[in-house]
Amino acid sequence: MEIVVENHSELTRKLTITVPKETVGPALEKAYAKINKEVKLKGFRRGKVPQSVLVKNFKEQVEGEVGEKLVQDTYFDAVEQEKLDTVVHPEITEHKFPDDGTFVYVAMVDIKPVFDLNEYKELEVEKASIEVTDDEIANEMNLLQRHQSALQTAEEGHALATDDVAVVDFQGFHNGKAMKEVQNENFNVDIGMNRLGKEFEEKLIGLKKGDKTLYEITFPGDYPNPMLAGKNVEFKVDIKDVKVRVKPELDDEFAKDIKPELNTLDDLKQDIRERLTQSKEEAQQGDIDDKIMNKLIELNPLEVPQRLVNYEIQEMLKQTEENLKRSGLSFESAGINLEELVEKNREVAEKRVKGDFLLKKIAEVEEIKIADEDIQRGYQRIADQYNMSLDEVKGYFKRREEILPFMNELHNEKVLNFLRDNAKFVEVAPTKTEAPATEA
Repeated sequence: MEIVVENHSELTRKLTITVPKETVGPALEKAYAKINKEVKLKGFRRGKVPQSVLVKNFKEQVEGEVGEKLVQDTYFDAVEQEKLDTVVHPEITEHKFPDDGTFVYVAMVDIKPVFDLNEYKELEVEKASIEVTDDEIANEMNLLQRHQSALQTAEEGHALATDDVAVVDFQGFHNGKAMKEVQNENFNVDIGMNRLGKEFEEKLIGLKKGDKTLYEITFPGDYPNPMLAGKNVEFKVDIKDVKVRVKPELDDEFAKDIKPELNTLDDLKQDIRERLTQSKEEAQQGDIDDKIMNKLIELNPLEVPQRLVNYEIQEMLKQTEENLKRSGLSFESAGINLEELVEKNREVAEKRVKGDFLLKKIAEVEEIKIADEDIQRGYQRIADQYNMSLDEVKGYFKRREEILPFMNELHNEKVLNFLRDNAKFVEVAPTKTEAPATEA
């Protein structure tokens, strides 16, 4: 086998691979012999079709199948022979069967970057002190009070206010056209919860049963619902009914209704404080990890294979597509421009790829490896998260294509733990953002 390697770019190699006729000839003969046994051509007995007739009728099919198999049989040997540390699958750009009996194909491959680490220990990272305010506890108490409230039909003429529930029919319009995915009938809008967006709900305040309204909302480009993101949407809303909440008193009995093991309202407040603290600590750890990775990438610039970046983008698009499907949407019906979405995700994808290479390099230098107990903890975490048994979780990870990403995630987590343990934290004032709501 003859291999010619050309440097197409810093991380891309062009491999022109020639498979000798001593390998190609028998492969073609075997393929034609197989077809001879299977096909039936008019004027010939099965298995007795002349080679020239087979070539005339099946050359394209045979060369396609044989060429694909020859690539599979020789590519990895070629990469090993040239000592190339490749990433993702190659792109086969050319393949042909020349008259000399050989088979020639061109593989464009990306290789892993070779680099030295700069700074990665004692990375300076800001860390806010954890604080749960009385206002946050009061807000959480209000949420619990809402959950325990009874709903009753409002008196005639009651104007919608925060904490009320509006039963509405709504239809969204974009550029004058009705959006079939942005409409509903007898839909409950819980005023103040902002599930349909703060602006949508605030425009209902003051309206009464029987009222009809028309208003426009401009959604930001990063709005979570891709159907609405970046669009001016006009909403036609009919108020079908209004319900008001009858809230329970905030007393010791309320605390016991929320959690039987609690005795007083003060116990409930303490329980909320502990849960909000835990929630903030978990959110902070994710924020610290993001800061560490951004710092690591900033201090260790490197080029990464674009095919790997493109692969990461495609994985992100698949996830977006799956999320849309769960809502009965497609990219087209959601009005999403795929080219724009690809470019929007490119920076994030490139950071992920760079971060993965850097974490792997640190693992190599620091000899950080995955142990059996790490895997068991990973299984247990998934079991707890999805209320599954350990056997069910392990059963899911039987196949190689499932276990490898899982192992990679665990390995990266272990390296991140190492970086966190070796970081220098600069204490800053707590942020004023509200803690996420939790349920008792």
